[in-house]
Amino acid sequence: MTPGAQVAAAIHLLDEIERGRAPADDIVANYFRRHRFAGSSDRGAISGHIYAVLRHRAALDWWIAKAGQGLAADARHRTLAALVLAEKWTPRQVDQACDGDRFRPPPLLPGERELVDALEGEALEGPFMPASVRGNFPDWLHSYLERAFGGALHEEMAALNAEAPLDLRVNRLKADREEARVALRHEDIKAAPTPWSPLGLRVRERIPLAALDVFREGLVEVQDEGSQIAALLADARPGMRVVDFCAGAGGKTLALAAQMQNRGHLVACDISAHRLERATQRLRRAGASIVQRHPLTSHRDKWVKRHAQSFDRVFVDAPCTGIGTWRRNPDAKWRLRPEDVSELAALQADILDSAQRLVKPGGRLVYATCSVLREENEAQVERFLADHPDFKLVPIARVWADTIGTACPAEGGTLRLSTARHHTDGFFVAILERARREKKEKGATGTDTVRPSTHGPSGRGSG
Repeated sequence: MTPGAQVAAAIHLLDEIERGRAPADDIVANYFRRHRFAGSSDRGAISGHIYAVLRHRAALDWWIAKAGQGLAADARHRTLAALVLAEKWTPRQVDQACDGDRFRPPPLLPGERELVDALEGEALEGPFMPASVRGNFPDWLHSYLERAFGGALHEEMAALNAEAPLDLRVNRLKADREEARVALRHEDIKAAPTPWSPLGLRVRERIPLAALDVFREGLVEVQDEGSQIAALLADARPGMRVVDFCAGAGGKTLALAAQMQNRGHLVACDISAHRLERATQRLRRAGASIVQRHPLTSHRDKWVKRHAQSFDRVFVDAPCTGIGTWRRNPDAKWRLRPEDVSELAALQADILDSAQRLVKPGGRLVYATCSVLREENEAQVERFLADHPDFKLVPIARVWADTIGTACPAEGGTLRLSTARHHTDGFFVAILERARREKKEKGATGTDTVRPSTHGPSGRGSG
């Protein structure tokens, strides 16, 4: 493909992303499946143009409004602006790509010519811009993000706007981290251990993962280090009864099965049977044989009532704004609506209220999100504890010591992982433990005395 054809494809896909609700990576992947003639360099160039626009859309729109003489901030004009500001193309290169020849964009109109000429040599972002423009996020989110990050807002937004590395989780059912790293090296892939997760390997280059033996044989799975840590902190042990309440396509289900060494009972639930079905191949590849998939009609499904207080661990990776994943999904920020925060917070509270019914005395409810907002994280935990006095918050440092064993990167009751400080996706984890039942026994006088049970889940102390 010529550079112009690559630009035309990017404009077409950006327009499709803007009009649709599907994630950008799905739309781009479907395009490449339909256009097999596009080689690896073409795919890289087209993706580069697309993600330059998605990552810097607020700044591009600001410049179009300032220098565009009334031009609309649409896919074509954002792409033209990104070519000059983000990719440093010259006006001549833009003209050569946009000459109207076959498969290439039409030539620049007079207003577009003025825009491209005006942007040459300008900085994409600067201190003269509003905070939401410099940080490339919707302006209505400013107050929420400022409450979450305070004075570190600009640093955190810059980190969330950078390109993420590829994080892999080693499948302990099939290999340890060094064995997986050696296997990757044999396929000419350099991978470094992640600093926090003992199961993580980080790859900085683009690789054809699906074509590698180490992936096809189930030694590794794609999973951000923050997500790996969330699953590890569940402390799911062999022989336990565990439920992944919002399992989706099964990423954390796989991690929990490996922690349990394929011994015990693990149920993957979701209100989308389609998402659960997508996990089939992943479970088979990983060798996770203890997983039972159970679609729910809603998070208030009768199944929950029938299995009340019967699980040692209930993992709730709740639906959320997903702000912590913006470096991987920059298009998601532009699909958020102001009402989403309150609506999602209400949904999270309802899911927690339902999921807690599954937790047995002495068992744990693990609440996780990939959000950075206090409304979806700390505020949810505070509300839950106020409504459920039979639960207590287990200090995260204690859980970290029991499960990971290294120095915990957080103080206090919960874990908040930051992209700028910890180089993971933004993640939040809280561990909530249900009080054990008190046992009655006959005293010497024949009257009942009460003493607390000393056994945690599966006959072990909860630690």
